[in-house]
Amino acid sequence: NLNEDIRKDHFPLPFMDQMLERLAGNEYYCFLDGFSGYFQIPIGPKDQEKTTFTCPYGTFAYKHMLFGLCNAPRTFQRCMMAIFHDMIEKTMEVFMDDFSVFGNSFSTCLTNLENMLKRCKDTKLGLIWEKSHFMVKEGIVLGHKT
Repeated sequence: NLNEDIRKDHFPLPFMDQMLERLAGNEYYCFLDGFSGYFQIPIGPKDQEKTTFTCPYGTFAYKHMLFGLCNAPRTFQRCMMAIFHDMIEKTMEVFMDDFSVFGNSFSTCLTNLENMLKRCKDTKLGLIWEKSHFMVKEGIVLGHKT
C-alpha cells in the first residue's frame, strides 16, 4: 500500500470559521471551482514509478497526483497557497479547489477577479466555468451562506 510508505505531510488546511469570517460583509463575490484539482499537480519523475499499476493493457504509472493518496489534499492546498499567496485573506479565499473572490464594490471585486484569473492563466490552473458564479451578492461557501 503506497499510503503506508509515504511520509505524512502535516501542512495545515485553512480554518473554515476564519475563512467565513473574512468573507462576511463584502458586497460582491465570485465563486469558482477548480477543474480536476489533484490531476493538475504533476508527480516528480522519480516518484512516478511508485504509482505503477498493471492492467490487461500493460504497466502504467501516474504522471499527475491522484485521488486516494494520503497527502493529496495537503499537497494541493500547499500549491494553491503558493500560487495565490499574495491574494489570500486580502482579495480571495481558497479551500482546496473552491475559490472565493470578494470585494466591497463591484469594481473592486471585478479587479480582484481579473487578478485571480490572470494568475490561473499564468499557472495553467483550470477552472470549471459551469460551476462558477460571478458578481453575486451572496452564495454558499463550504456549505455555509455568505
